[in-house]
Amino acid sequence: MKSIEIFTTEADGDYALLDSGNGEKLEKYGDFVLSRPDPQALWLKQKPNDLWRSAQASFERNSLFAKWHFKMGTPKEWVVTFMNLKFLVRPTAFKHTGLFPEQGANWNLLEGKIKTADRPISVLNLFGYTGGATLACLRAGASVCHIDGSKTAIDWAQKNTELSGLKDKPVRFLVDDVRKFVEREIRRGNKYDAIIMDPPTFGHGAKKEVWQLEKDLMPLLTNVQKILSDKPLFIIVNGYAAGYSAIAYQNILAEFVGKWGGQLESGELALKETGEAGRLLPAGISTRWSN
Repeated sequence: MKSIEIFTTEADGDYALLDSGNGEKLEKYGDFVLSRPDPQALWLKQKPNDLWRSAQASFERNSLFAKWHFKMGTPKEWVVTFMNLKFLVRPTAFKHTGLFPEQGANWNLLEGKIKTADRPISVLNLFGYTGGATLACLRAGASVCHIDGSKTAIDWAQKNTELSGLKDKPVRFLVDDVRKFVEREIRRGNKYDAIIMDPPTFGHGAKKEVWQLEKDLMPLLTNVQKILSDKPLFIIVNGYAAGYSAIAYQNILAEFVGKWGGQLESGELALKETGEAGRLLPAGISTRWSN
């Protein structure tokens, strides 16, 4: 078994992780600083309390509610640049902002693979949410089919595509249950060269179909193999669920090496703090198979 790696993303463009600790993280999104909970930040904060208190928005969660507090003059949404792409930042009731900067390391990989493939590449982005991976693939020259069960997420991804100047690229955005979509693609005989998956621990499809990671992930991965082209380029599976290990995802994708060769990388996604210390904040797991 290959050793577990760390896939690190540093500050870029309008985004930076300024500090973390005491169960929180402090991030810069363009002109605005946000603080929000992060259960991985078990250590002590390093930056002055004044910097933390200067945050224009902070997220609070307790037994009764979960919500953002905005200082006067802070917009409910704004646009930032990250990795030379444009994203609409819109803090949600789930603590998210719409930008997942820890995925930058993955975007670098898939862009490089697409650009050097020397052939047309079709990508299927399952659980595509606000579309960061879709934007990176389009910019690299691939065609993309982007699937998510939420119309709100699809609209957000389309907006990011427009903001990034990529709306004329070959992309389809579909509100659908990913399992049902893949099953239909098997019957239709459609194939993809690359597949990206960001499955949640628990969720719902477009028609309220229940998704449970421990029950549904393996059947989906089995079906996904049936819609791969004869020369698959890469598969990326990300995870954000506490309690799941990168080793587990590595074991799941190990059979791809036996079938198609290539290499398997598995590890933790991490954000690097600005400043001299440069501590790493764990931000998820990822397993990447590529040819």
